[in-house]
Amino acid sequence: MNFDRIVQNVTQHIRLSREEIELFTSYLEPRTFKKKSFILRSGDTCLSETFVVKGCAKIFYTDAEGVEHIVKFAIENWWTMDLESFAQQTPAFYSIQTLEDTETLQLSKANHDALYDRVPQFEKFSRILFQNAYILLQHRLTQNLFVTAEEKYNQFAKKYPGLELRIPQKEIASYLGITPEFLSMLRNRRAKSLIS
Repeated sequence: MNFDRIVQNVTQHIRLSREEIELFTSYLEPRTFKKKSFILRSGDTCLSETFVVKGCAKIFYTDAEGVEHIVKFAIENWWTMDLESFAQQTPAFYSIQTLEDTETLQLSKANHDALYDRVPQFEKFSRILFQNAYILLQHRLTQNLFVTAEEKYNQFAKKYPGLELRIPQKEIASYLGITPEFLSMLRNRRAKSLIS
């Protein structure tokens, strides 16, 4: 497994020696998931942080009526987990499922904690990771409260460039909180505006 992407992802935030990089990569477990496989199921404990090397996963919860609500996608170079479950080792609220065949690198909770002890800079990296996750959550909340469906779609296209060509329209509609039919109308309107 090539570790270049994950090392680049980490070292854009913290400085690591060659020995520290080797230690970090020795803690990683490469895992491949087929399309529609679960990385994490709601109710299970999140035992690993997952870095997406290639592919795409959705992070979602299912309501009492059985309707899925997608809160985030994890694409190449993104980390994903149920943060509360991982940090507190409690049952996960969210599920994480692949939308494509997906290659990942996983860092277990035990190895995560060992990195804190052996390479203190990883505490800074985790702080930045969690801080960025919180900022994304704030943006998502604001978007859901104050932004029109069309603006939500435009922000989705900017945040996840090209993803609309890779995954089913119903998944994007779930993320945006609209019907697939309304999404189709928005996409047609957007395509026409780009042409004119």
